[in-house]
Amino acid sequence: MKIAVQLGPGDHGRPLTLEEFLAGDYEGGWDYELIHGRLYVSPAPNQPHDWVTNSAYRRLDDYSRLRPDVINHVTPRARVFVPGEPDTTAPEPDIAAYRDFPHHLQPHVSWQDVSPLVAVETLAEDGPSAVKDLERNVELFRRVPTIQEYWVFDIREDPSRPTLIVHRRVGDDWEVTTYGPDDVYTTDLLPGFELPVAPTIDR
Repeated sequence: MKIAVQLGPGDHGRPLTLEEFLAGDYEGGWDYELIHGRLYVSPAPNQPHDWVTNSAYRRLDDYSRLRPDVINHVTPRARVFVPGEPDTTAPEPDIAAYRDFPHHLQPHVSWQDVSPLVAVETLAEDGPSAVKDLERNVELFRRVPTIQEYWVFDIREDPSRPTLIVHRRVGDDWEVTTYGPDDVYTTDLLPGFELPVAPTIDR
């Protein structure tokens, strides 16, 4: 019988196998990812982060019900495995939207079996979080062929007036465009989808 390893913020950077990572006993108040075979620890989101993320999540989830032919699964708890890495690398975006998610195979689908069409992060503070969302994940998600767009909501100055940084796949690279809080984002990737950059209070 395996004994779960107790892990917390002091273990940031600790080498782990995927099995050890999945079996870990984690201290609350922090988020944990496995990147290049090492534990990556970041603070759990605060409420403004949650507010902005939930607004985008609701829009995507509602759209998935209207257009399951475009995206048929949206989740705030995905684990995205990056192919071709020598050590397990699986960032966990705030939101992931999937095309052709195999619902008929539930509950036997693992995160290794699926890969999203769109990944979304909300950036709330400078420091390691900014590096994670604006540098690390830009490169990691570029290596995931299914991800056609990577969105970053930047709420560092004012959560009620965020900007939206959109990375669109062009060949093997990203085309990057920034939208202001008064903009409504649309994309050919999701026909008919509209996303006000500033959070909405409607449910």
